[in-house]
Amino acid sequence: MTHSDAPTTEFAWTALGGDPGLLPRLSAVVRSGALEARLPVRELARACVGACALAAAELGARRAGLAEVPEVRVDDGAVATAFVSERHLLIDGRVPVTFAPLSRFWRTADGWVRTHANYPHHRARLLGALGLPDGASVESVAGCLAERSAVEVEDAVYAAGGLAVALRTPEEWARHEQGAAVAGQPLVERGTLGSAAPRRLPPLAGDPLSPAAGLRVLDLTRVIAGPVATRTLALLGADVLRVDPPGLPELADQHADTGFGKRSATLDLTAGRHDRQVFEELLASADVVVTGYRPGALDRFGLSAEALAERRPGIVVGQLSAWGAYGPWGGRRGFDSLVQVATGIAAIEGSEEKPGALPAQALDHGTGYLLAAGVLRAVTEGLDEGGTRFVRPTLARTAAWLTAGDGAGAGRGGATQEASYGGDPAPWLSEADSALGRLRYALSPVSFAGGPGDWSRPPGPWGADSPRWG
Repeated sequence: MTHSDAPTTEFAWTALGGDPGLLPRLSAVVRSGALEARLPVRELARACVGACALAAAELGARRAGLAEVPEVRVDDGAVATAFVSERHLLIDGRVPVTFAPLSRFWRTADGWVRTHANYPHHRARLLGALGLPDGASVESVAGCLAERSAVEVEDAVYAAGGLAVALRTPEEWARHEQGAAVAGQPLVERGTLGSAAPRRLPPLAGDPLSPAAGLRVLDLTRVIAGPVATRTLALLGADVLRVDPPGLPELADQHADTGFGKRSATLDLTAGRHDRQVFEELLASADVVVTGYRPGALDRFGLSAEALAERRPGIVVGQLSAWGAYGPWGGRRGFDSLVQVATGIAAIEGSEEKPGALPAQALDHGTGYLLAAGVLRAVTEGLDEGGTRFVRPTLARTAAWLTAGDGAGAGRGGATQEASYGGDPAPWLSEADSALGRLRYALSPVSFAGGPGDWSRPPGPWGADSPRWG
Protein backbone atom coordinates (compact mmCIF):
# COMPACT_ATOMS: atom_id res chain seq x y z
CA MET A 1 0.00 0.00 0.00
CA THR A 2 1.08 3.54 -0.66
CA HIS A 3 0.48 6.97 0.77
CA SER A 4 -2.35 7.40 -1.78
CA ASP A 5 -4.18 4.58 0.00
CA ALA A 6 -4.56 6.71 3.15
CA PRO A 7 -8.10 7.06 4.51
CA THR A 8 -9.98 9.34 2.11
CA THR A 9 -13.51 9.26 0.79
CA GLU A 10 -12.00 9.25 -2.69
CA PHE A 11 -10.16 6.00 -2.00
CA ALA A 12 -13.21 4.34 -0.42
CA TRP A 13 -15.55 5.50 -3.19
CA THR A 14 -13.20 4.20 -5.86
CA ALA A 15 -12.89 0.86 -4.05
CA LEU A 16 -16.69 0.59 -4.16
CA GLY A 17 -16.74 1.18 -7.91
CA GLY A 18 -18.27 4.64 -7.57
CA ASP A 19 -18.20 7.29 -10.27
CA PRO A 20 -15.40 9.78 -9.42
CA GLY A 21 -17.51 12.50 -11.01
CA LEU A 22 -19.86 12.35 -8.01
CA LEU A 23 -17.19 13.23 -5.44
CA PRO A 24 -17.70 17.02 -5.81
CA ARG A 25 -21.22 16.47 -4.46
CA LEU A 26 -19.69 15.66 -1.07
CA SER A 27 -18.57 18.17 1.54
CA ALA A 28 -17.34 17.79 5.09
CA VAL A 29 -17.52 19.79 8.30
CA VAL A 30 -14.06 19.20 9.71
CA ARG A 31 -13.82 19.36 13.49
CA SER A 32 -10.37 19.14 15.00
CA GLY A 33 -10.34 17.12 18.18
CA ALA A 34 -12.88 14.54 17.03
CA LEU A 35 -11.71 10.92 17.46
CA GLU A 36 -8.18 12.01 18.35
CA ALA A 37 -5.54 9.31 17.95
CA ARG A 38 -2.07 8.77 16.55
CA LEU A 39 -3.59 7.09 13.52
CA PRO A 40 -6.02 8.98 11.21
CA VAL A 41 -9.18 7.60 12.83
CA ARG A 42 -11.20 10.75 12.18
CA GLU A 43 -10.31 10.62 8.49
CA LEU A 44 -11.17 6.93 8.20
CA ALA A 45 -14.50 7.44 9.93
CA ARG A 46 -15.36 10.41 7.73
CA ALA A 47 -14.39 8.49 4.60
CA CYS A 48 -16.52 5.45 5.44
CA VAL A 49 -19.58 7.53 6.30
CA GLY A 50 -19.05 9.80 3.30
CA ALA A 51 -18.87 6.86 0.90
CA CYS A 52 -22.01 5.38 2.43
CA ALA A 53 -23.95 8.65 2.23
CA LEU A 54 -22.85 9.21 -1.35
CA ALA A 55 -23.94 5.68 -2.30
CA ALA A 56 -27.31 6.35 -0.68
CA ALA A 57 -27.69 9.68 -2.47
CA GLU A 58 -26.74 8.08 -5.78
CA LEU A 59 -29.38 5.36 -5.47
CA GLY A 60 -31.96 7.84 -4.16
CA ALA A 61 -31.42 10.15 -7.11
CA ARG A 62 -31.74 7.26 -9.54
CA ARG A 63 -35.00 6.01 -8.05
CA ALA A 64 -36.45 9.51 -7.59
CA GLY A 65 -35.71 10.50 -11.18
CA LEU A 66 -33.50 13.44 -10.20
CA ALA A 67 -31.22 15.08 -12.74
CA GLU A 68 -28.29 15.11 -10.34
CA VAL A 69 -27.26 13.43 -7.13
CA PRO A 70 -28.18 15.42 -3.99
CA GLU A 71 -25.43 17.10 -2.03
CA VAL A 72 -23.90 14.98 0.71
CA ARG A 73 -22.66 16.56 3.93
CA VAL A 74 -20.53 14.72 6.47
CA ASP A 75 -20.08 16.33 9.87
CA ASP A 76 -17.18 15.11 12.00
CA GLY A 77 -19.25 15.75 15.12
CA ALA A 78 -22.03 13.43 13.96
CA VAL A 79 -19.49 10.85 12.83
CA ALA A 80 -17.54 10.92 16.10
CA THR A 81 -20.76 10.56 18.10
CA ALA A 82 -22.03 7.65 16.00
CA PHE A 83 -18.70 5.82 16.14
CA VAL A 84 -19.07 5.51 19.90
CA SER A 85 -22.85 5.04 19.83
CA GLU A 86 -22.61 2.25 22.42
CA ARG A 87 -21.14 4.74 24.90
CA HIS A 88 -23.87 7.31 24.39
CA LEU A 89 -26.73 4.85 24.77
CA LEU A 90 -28.79 5.16 27.93
CA ILE A 91 -31.62 2.78 28.79
CA ASP A 92 -33.91 4.39 31.38
CA GLY A 93 -30.85 6.37 32.44
CA ARG A 94 -28.65 3.28 32.85
CA VAL A 95 -25.22 3.18 31.21
CA PRO A 96 -24.76 -0.12 29.32
CA VAL A 97 -21.91 -2.54 29.97
CA THR A 98 -19.51 -2.65 27.01
CA PHE A 99 -16.70 -5.05 27.98
CA ALA A 100 -16.82 -7.97 30.41
CA PRO A 101 -14.11 -8.35 33.10
CA LEU A 102 -12.20 -11.01 31.13
CA SER A 103 -12.19 -8.97 27.90
CA ARG A 104 -8.96 -7.03 28.30
CA PHE A 105 -5.18 -6.91 27.88
CA TRP A 106 -3.04 -9.32 29.91
CA ARG A 107 0.68 -9.50 30.48
CA THR A 108 2.28 -12.73 29.33
CA ALA A 109 5.77 -14.11 29.91
CA ASP A 110 7.04 -12.36 26.79
CA GLY A 111 4.58 -9.58 25.99
CA TRP A 112 0.85 -8.99 25.86
CA VAL A 113 -2.30 -10.77 24.77
CA ARG A 114 -5.87 -9.53 24.50
CA THR A 115 -8.89 -11.71 25.10
CA HIS A 116 -12.56 -11.32 24.23
CA ALA A 117 -15.02 -12.97 26.59
CA ASN A 118 -18.17 -10.84 26.46
CA TYR A 119 -20.32 -13.84 25.51
CA PRO A 120 -20.73 -16.64 28.08
CA HIS A 121 -19.60 -19.37 25.66
CA HIS A 122 -16.42 -17.48 24.81
CA ARG A 123 -15.70 -16.93 28.49
CA ALA A 124 -16.15 -20.65 29.19
CA ARG A 125 -13.83 -21.60 26.31
CA LEU A 126 -11.16 -19.15 27.46
CA LEU A 127 -11.16 -20.53 31.00
CA GLY A 128 -11.24 -24.09 29.72
CA ALA A 129 -8.20 -23.49 27.52
CA LEU A 130 -6.34 -22.15 30.54
CA GLY A 131 -7.41 -25.05 32.75
CA LEU A 132 -9.29 -22.76 35.12
CA PRO A 133 -12.72 -23.31 36.70
CA ASP A 134 -15.78 -21.44 35.47
CA GLY A 135 -15.78 -18.98 38.36
CA ALA A 136 -12.09 -18.09 38.07
CA SER A 137 -11.20 -14.55 39.10
CA VAL A 138 -9.37 -11.91 37.09
CA GLU A 139 -6.37 -12.45 39.37
CA SER A 140 -6.34 -16.18 38.65
CA VAL A 141 -6.42 -15.60 34.90
CA ALA A 142 -3.66 -12.98 35.16
CA GLY A 143 -1.45 -15.37 37.08
CA CYS A 144 -1.99 -18.15 34.58
CA LEU A 145 -1.27 -15.99 31.54
CA ALA A 146 1.83 -14.46 33.08
CA GLU A 147 3.51 -17.86 32.92
CA ARG A 148 2.92 -18.43 29.18
CA SER A 149 4.06 -16.82 25.96
CA ALA A 150 1.57 -14.65 24.07
CA VAL A 151 1.54 -16.83 20.94
CA GLU A 152 1.13 -19.97 23.08
CA VAL A 153 -1.97 -18.42 24.67
CA GLU A 154 -3.27 -17.32 21.27
CA ASP A 155 -2.94 -20.84 19.84
CA ALA A 156 -4.33 -22.65 22.89
CA VAL A 157 -7.38 -20.44 23.28
CA TYR A 158 -8.17 -20.53 19.56
CA ALA A 159 -7.88 -24.34 19.57
CA ALA A 160 -10.50 -24.39 22.34
CA GLY A 161 -12.88 -22.19 20.35
CA GLY A 162 -12.12 -19.07 22.35
CA LEU A 163 -10.72 -15.68 21.44
CA ALA A 164 -7.24 -14.41 22.28
CA VAL A 165 -4.70 -12.59 20.12
CA ALA A 166 -1.05 -11.82 20.78
CA LEU A 167 0.10 -8.22 20.49
CA ARG A 168 2.07 -7.60 17.29
CA THR A 169 3.78 -4.56 15.84
CA PRO A 170 2.82 -3.45 12.32
CA GLU A 171 6.09 -4.93 11.07
CA GLU A 172 5.38 -8.28 12.72
CA TRP A 173 1.87 -8.33 11.24
CA ALA A 174 3.25 -7.50 7.78
CA ARG A 175 5.51 -10.57 8.04
CA HIS A 176 2.67 -12.77 9.29
CA GLU A 177 1.08 -14.95 6.62
CA GLN A 178 -2.39 -13.61 7.38
CA GLY A 179 -1.17 -10.03 7.34
CA ALA A 180 0.35 -10.54 3.90
CA ALA A 181 -2.84 -12.15 2.62
CA VAL A 182 -4.97 -9.27 3.88
CA ALA A 183 -2.65 -6.64 2.41
CA GLY A 184 -3.07 -8.17 -1.04
CA GLN A 185 -6.85 -7.71 -1.06
CA PRO A 186 -8.89 -4.67 -2.13
CA LEU A 187 -10.53 -2.56 0.56
CA VAL A 188 -13.87 -4.16 -0.33
CA GLU A 189 -14.02 -7.32 -2.40
CA ARG A 190 -16.89 -7.04 -4.86
CA GLY A 191 -18.06 -8.90 -7.92
CA THR A 192 -20.83 -10.65 -9.81
CA LEU A 193 -21.84 -14.30 -9.69
CA GLY A 194 -23.99 -15.69 -12.47
CA SER A 195 -26.52 -13.89 -14.60
CA ALA A 196 -29.82 -12.34 -13.60
CA ALA A 197 -32.14 -9.81 -15.15
CA PRO A 198 -31.69 -6.15 -14.14
CA ARG A 199 -33.36 -5.33 -10.85
CA ARG A 200 -36.72 -3.58 -10.86
CA LEU A 201 -37.55 -1.15 -8.07
CA PRO A 202 -40.52 1.23 -7.90
CA PRO A 203 -39.75 4.96 -8.31
CA LEU A 204 -39.61 7.21 -5.24
CA ALA A 205 -41.82 10.02 -6.55
CA GLY A 206 -39.13 12.69 -6.37
CA ASP A 207 -38.04 11.95 -2.77
CA PRO A 208 -34.49 10.51 -2.60
CA LEU A 209 -34.31 10.14 1.20
CA SER A 210 -35.45 6.51 1.29
CA PRO A 211 -33.24 4.97 -1.40
CA ALA A 212 -33.57 1.47 0.10
CA ALA A 213 -37.39 1.57 0.30
CA GLY A 214 -38.91 -1.68 -0.93
CA LEU A 215 -35.75 -3.69 -0.32
CA ARG A 216 -36.05 -6.69 1.99
CA VAL A 217 -32.84 -7.27 3.93
CA LEU A 218 -32.25 -10.56 5.72
CA ASP A 219 -29.87 -9.65 8.53
CA LEU A 220 -27.73 -12.59 9.70
CA THR A 221 -25.15 -10.53 11.56
CA ARG A 222 -24.03 -10.12 15.16
CA VAL A 223 -22.09 -7.79 17.45
CA ILE A 224 -21.32 -4.37 15.89
CA ALA A 225 -20.07 -4.08 12.29
CA GLY A 226 -22.80 -6.07 10.55
CA PRO A 227 -25.62 -4.64 12.68
CA VAL A 228 -24.31 -1.11 12.01
CA ALA A 229 -24.58 -1.83 8.27
CA THR A 230 -28.12 -3.15 8.50
CA ARG A 231 -29.10 -0.40 10.96
CA THR A 232 -28.03 2.04 8.25
CA LEU A 233 -30.01 0.25 5.54
CA ALA A 234 -33.06 0.42 7.82
CA LEU A 235 -32.53 4.17 8.24
CA LEU A 236 -32.62 4.44 4.44
CA GLY A 237 -35.98 2.71 4.17
CA ALA A 238 -35.18 -1.00 3.89
CA ASP A 239 -37.34 -3.65 5.57
CA VAL A 240 -34.67 -5.27 7.76
CA LEU A 241 -35.35 -8.53 9.59
CA ARG A 242 -32.61 -9.81 11.84
CA VAL A 243 -32.66 -13.57 12.40
CA ASP A 244 -30.64 -15.32 15.12
CA PRO A 245 -30.51 -18.87 16.46
CA PRO A 246 -32.60 -19.05 19.66
CA GLY A 247 -29.78 -20.51 21.74
CA LEU A 248 -27.31 -17.72 20.99
CA PRO A 249 -28.85 -14.47 22.25
CA GLU A 250 -27.23 -11.16 21.47
CA LEU A 251 -25.97 -9.11 24.39
CA ALA A 252 -29.00 -7.05 25.41
CA ASP A 253 -27.28 -3.65 25.50
CA GLN A 254 -25.52 -4.30 22.21
CA HIS A 255 -28.82 -5.23 20.60
CA ALA A 256 -30.41 -2.03 21.91
CA ASP A 257 -27.64 0.04 20.34
CA THR A 258 -27.72 -1.56 16.88
CA GLY A 259 -31.37 -2.65 16.62
CA PHE A 260 -32.86 0.65 15.47
CA GLY A 261 -35.18 0.40 12.49
CA LYS A 262 -35.22 -3.40 12.48
CA ARG A 263 -37.28 -6.30 13.69
CA SER A 264 -35.65 -9.25 15.48
CA ALA A 265 -36.72 -12.89 15.23
CA THR A 266 -35.24 -16.30 16.03
CA LEU A 267 -35.17 -19.44 13.90
CA ASP A 268 -33.36 -22.70 14.55
CA LEU A 269 -32.11 -23.93 11.19
CA THR A 270 -30.66 -27.11 12.67
CA ALA A 271 -33.53 -28.45 14.76
CA GLY A 272 -36.54 -29.01 12.58
CA ARG A 273 -38.34 -28.68 9.29
CA HIS A 274 -40.69 -25.86 10.32
CA ASP A 275 -38.07 -23.23 11.12
CA ARG A 276 -36.08 -24.16 8.04
CA GLN A 277 -39.18 -23.81 5.87
CA VAL A 278 -39.97 -20.39 7.35
CA PHE A 279 -36.41 -19.28 6.68
CA GLU A 280 -36.55 -20.49 3.08
CA GLU A 281 -39.75 -18.54 2.55
CA LEU A 282 -38.07 -15.39 3.89
CA LEU A 283 -35.07 -15.98 1.65
CA ALA A 284 -37.28 -16.52 -1.40
CA SER A 285 -38.46 -12.92 -1.26
CA ALA A 286 -35.31 -11.25 0.12
CA ASP A 287 -33.44 -8.70 -1.98
CA VAL A 288 -30.34 -8.58 0.20
CA VAL A 289 -28.69 -11.08 2.56
CA VAL A 290 -26.05 -9.77 4.95
CA THR A 291 -23.98 -12.25 6.95
CA GLY A 292 -21.52 -11.58 9.76
CA TYR A 293 -20.51 -15.03 10.97
CA ARG A 294 -17.01 -16.40 10.39
CA PRO A 295 -16.37 -17.49 6.77
CA GLY A 296 -17.99 -20.82 5.93
CA ALA A 297 -20.09 -21.02 9.10
CA LEU A 298 -23.40 -20.64 7.22
CA ASP A 299 -22.48 -22.57 4.07
CA ARG A 300 -24.27 -25.72 5.24
CA PHE A 301 -27.52 -23.76 5.07
CA GLY A 302 -26.98 -22.83 1.44
CA LEU A 303 -25.91 -19.30 2.32
CA SER A 304 -22.58 -19.04 0.53
CA ALA A 305 -22.57 -16.38 -2.17
CA GLU A 306 -22.30 -19.05 -4.84
CA ALA A 307 -25.26 -21.04 -3.48
CA LEU A 308 -27.37 -17.89 -3.13
CA ALA A 309 -26.60 -16.96 -6.75
CA GLU A 310 -28.14 -20.27 -7.79
CA ARG A 311 -31.07 -20.22 -5.38
CA ARG A 312 -31.96 -16.53 -5.62
CA PRO A 313 -30.51 -15.02 -8.82
CA GLY A 314 -30.17 -11.25 -8.62
CA ILE A 315 -29.86 -11.08 -4.85
CA VAL A 316 -27.18 -8.88 -3.24
CA VAL A 317 -24.94 -10.73 -0.79
CA GLY A 318 -22.97 -8.81 1.84
CA GLN A 319 -20.44 -10.93 3.72
CA LEU A 320 -18.54 -9.48 6.66
CA SER A 321 -15.64 -11.15 8.44
CA ALA A 322 -12.86 -10.25 10.84
CA TRP A 323 -9.83 -11.62 9.00
CA GLY A 324 -11.12 -12.38 5.50
CA ALA A 325 -12.00 -15.70 3.91
CA TYR A 326 -8.40 -16.43 2.93
CA GLY A 327 -5.05 -17.12 4.56
CA PRO A 328 -4.39 -19.27 7.63
CA TRP A 329 -6.81 -17.22 9.76
CA GLY A 330 -9.56 -17.20 7.14
CA GLY A 331 -11.91 -19.33 9.23
CA ARG A 332 -11.24 -17.63 12.58
CA ARG A 333 -13.64 -15.59 14.64
CA GLY A 334 -12.60 -12.10 15.54
CA PHE A 335 -13.65 -8.78 17.01
CA ASP A 336 -12.53 -5.19 16.53
CA SER A 337 -10.47 -5.16 19.73
CA LEU A 338 -8.58 -8.30 18.68
CA VAL A 339 -7.94 -7.07 15.15
CA GLN A 340 -6.45 -3.89 16.60
CA VAL A 341 -4.03 -6.03 18.62
CA ALA A 342 -2.98 -8.35 15.79
CA THR A 343 -2.45 -5.69 13.14
CA GLY A 344 -0.22 -3.37 15.13
CA ILE A 345 -2.79 -0.70 15.93
CA ALA A 346 -2.64 -1.40 19.68
CA ALA A 347 1.14 -1.12 19.56
CA ILE A 348 0.99 2.21 17.72
CA GLU A 349 -1.63 3.67 20.05
CA GLY A 350 0.02 2.37 23.20
CA SER A 351 3.27 2.99 25.07
CA GLU A 352 6.23 1.02 26.33
CA GLU A 353 4.26 0.30 29.50
CA LYS A 354 1.02 -0.96 27.94
CA PRO A 355 -0.74 -1.40 24.58
CA GLY A 356 -3.37 1.12 23.60
CA ALA A 357 -6.61 1.24 21.65
CA LEU A 358 -8.39 3.47 19.19
CA PRO A 359 -10.79 6.09 20.62
CA ALA A 360 -13.66 4.10 19.14
CA GLN A 361 -14.26 0.62 17.79
CA ALA A 362 -13.55 2.26 14.48
CA LEU A 363 -12.84 -0.94 12.59
CA ASP A 364 -16.32 -2.20 13.44
CA HIS A 365 -18.15 1.02 12.73
CA GLY A 366 -16.11 1.95 9.68
CA THR A 367 -16.42 -1.49 8.11
CA GLY A 368 -20.15 -1.43 8.85
CA TYR A 369 -20.60 1.75 6.81
CA LEU A 370 -18.43 0.33 4.02
CA LEU A 371 -20.63 -2.76 3.97
CA ALA A 372 -23.82 -0.68 3.76
CA ALA A 373 -22.24 1.41 1.01
CA GLY A 374 -21.26 -1.72 -0.89
CA VAL A 375 -24.81 -3.07 -0.71
CA LEU A 376 -26.26 0.23 -1.93
CA ARG A 377 -23.80 0.42 -4.81
CA ALA A 378 -24.54 -3.20 -5.75
CA VAL A 379 -28.25 -2.41 -5.88
CA THR A 380 -27.58 0.62 -8.09
CA GLU A 381 -25.38 -1.39 -10.45
CA GLY A 382 -28.00 -4.13 -10.58
CA LEU A 383 -30.59 -1.69 -11.92
CA ASP A 384 -28.64 -1.54 -15.18
CA GLU A 385 -26.54 -4.66 -15.34
CA GLY A 386 -28.37 -7.33 -13.36
CA GLY A 387 -26.45 -10.26 -11.90
CA THR A 388 -26.05 -11.60 -8.38
CA ARG A 389 -23.63 -9.26 -6.65
CA PHE A 390 -21.47 -9.73 -3.57
CA VAL A 391 -19.51 -7.34 -1.35
CA ARG A 392 -16.98 -8.52 1.24
CA PRO A 393 -15.31 -6.06 3.60
CA THR A 394 -13.18 -7.27 6.51
CA LEU A 395 -12.08 -5.67 9.76
CA ALA A 396 -8.45 -6.60 9.09
CA ARG A 397 -8.46 -4.94 5.67
CA THR A 398 -9.99 -1.79 7.14
CA ALA A 399 -7.18 -1.90 9.72
CA ALA A 400 -4.62 -2.13 6.91
CA TRP A 401 -6.20 0.94 5.32
CA LEU A 402 -6.03 2.84 8.59
CA THR A 403 -2.33 2.11 9.01
CA ALA A 404 -1.44 2.78 5.34
CA GLY A 405 -0.90 6.53 5.57
CA ASP A 406 -1.19 9.61 7.70
CA GLY A 407 -4.51 10.77 6.30
CA ALA A 408 -3.11 13.74 4.41
CA GLY A 409 -5.61 15.03 1.91
CA ALA A 410 -8.44 13.31 3.74
CA GLY A 411 -10.84 16.06 2.81
CA ARG A 412 -10.61 15.32 -0.90
CA GLY A 413 -13.87 14.66 -2.68
CA GLY A 414 -15.52 17.94 -1.79
CA ALA A 415 -15.09 21.26 -0.07
CA THR A 416 -14.37 21.26 3.64
CA GLN A 417 -14.90 23.81 6.33
CA GLU A 418 -13.43 24.03 9.80
CA ALA A 419 -15.71 24.08 12.83
CA SER A 420 -15.20 23.82 16.55
CA TYR A 421 -15.60 20.55 18.41
CA GLY A 422 -15.84 20.71 22.15
CA GLY A 423 -16.64 17.07 22.63
CA ASP A 424 -20.32 17.75 23.37
CA PRO A 425 -22.38 15.09 21.55
CA ALA A 426 -25.76 16.70 22.33
CA PRO A 427 -26.48 17.97 18.78
CA TRP A 428 -26.25 14.42 17.47
CA LEU A 429 -28.23 12.60 20.16
CA SER A 430 -31.94 11.89 20.40
CA GLU A 431 -34.38 10.18 22.76
CA ALA A 432 -37.33 7.86 22.28
CA ASP A 433 -39.59 5.55 24.25
CA SER A 434 -39.37 1.87 23.40
CA ALA A 435 -40.33 -1.54 24.69
CA LEU A 436 -36.86 -1.60 26.26
CA GLY A 437 -37.45 1.65 28.15
CA ARG A 438 -36.59 5.28 27.53
CA LEU A 439 -33.61 5.40 25.18
CA ARG A 440 -31.01 8.06 24.60
CA TYR A 441 -29.05 7.24 21.46
CA ALA A 442 -26.76 8.56 18.75
CA LEU A 443 -28.31 9.63 15.47
CA SER A 444 -26.94 8.30 12.21
CA PRO A 445 -24.19 10.40 10.59
CA VAL A 446 -25.41 9.46 7.09
CA SER A 447 -26.83 12.66 5.65
CA PHE A 448 -27.74 13.97 2.19
CA ALA A 449 -30.34 16.39 0.87
CA GLY A 450 -31.09 17.44 4.43
CA GLY A 451 -31.89 13.96 5.76
CA PRO A 452 -32.76 11.26 6.62
CA GLY A 453 -33.10 12.24 10.23
CA ASP A 454 -33.99 9.25 12.41
CA TRP A 455 -35.11 5.64 12.31
CA SER A 456 -38.76 4.80 11.84
CA ARG A 457 -38.83 2.58 14.92
CA PRO A 458 -36.74 2.02 18.07
CA PRO A 459 -35.33 -1.41 18.89
CA GLY A 460 -37.49 -3.96 20.65
CA PRO A 461 -36.53 -7.00 22.73
CA TRP A 462 -34.15 -9.42 21.03
CA GLY A 463 -35.98 -12.22 19.21
CA ALA A 464 -39.45 -10.91 20.06
CA ASP A 465 -40.78 -10.38 16.52
CA SER A 466 -42.41 -12.88 14.21
CA PRO A 467 -40.13 -14.18 11.44
CA ARG A 468 -41.90 -12.43 8.58
CA TRP A 469 -41.48 -9.37 6.44
CA GLY A 470 -43.14 -6.15 7.49
